[in-house]
Amino acid sequence: MTQHTTTPTQDLIRGIWHENPVLVQILGLCPTLAVTNSVANSLAMSVATFFVLVGSSFLVSALKRFIPNEVRIATYVLIIATFVTVADMLLEALVPGIHKALGAFVGLIVVNCIILARQEAFASRHPVGRSVLDAVGSGVGFTITMLIMGSIREVLGAGSFLGYRLFGASFEPWVIFTLPPGGFFTLGFVLLFLSWTQRRREIQAKIRAWPEGVGERKAA
Repeated sequence: MTQHTTTPTQDLIRGIWHENPVLVQILGLCPTLAVTNSVANSLAMSVATFFVLVGSSFLVSALKRFIPNEVRIATYVLIIATFVTVADMLLEALVPGIHKALGAFVGLIVVNCIILARQEAFASRHPVGRSVLDAVGSGVGFTITMLIMGSIREVLGAGSFLGYRLFGASFEPWVIFTLPPGGFFTLGFVLLFLSWTQRRREIQAKIRAWPEGVGERKAA
């Protein structure tokens, strides 16, 4: 059986767009919906997840030949939990206010489908360098999605960005965007917009290719 190979560049950029963990694979929805009510919370969760993803991918790839197949999932969870504990303590020490706002969701990074999926699907089967590139790409893709969600929800729901007021006193915030339903609405709008743009590009590509096909048929 032949194995599809990719270049290091493809490993890096794949998770940013074509296989974005949230917008394409629809993974990691728990933190995406729960903590993106502000840009600061989104950024803190993204940094913590990025740290855990890259660190655990490095360690899993480096130790893969020493991990028995029968206990690989338990070993991955143990490695991930170690990095989550470090990330949790760093957030509590550096940004205690944001750490308190994130609450239990920092600890829930342990069971984040994005991280465990990359360990099982990629890090456990590829060299350290390629695994780190894959983790960085997925981490950047997750961060971009979180910042998009956090920006939309904070601007519309609070009229601010990173706590700085953007509009005058007459602006009435759409409070629903800072509440749990706002996360579902925002994600739905983002996915709808991406689907619309992709469909539009496909139609334009068909329109551009159509005259060429007609000309070829006439010539035949």
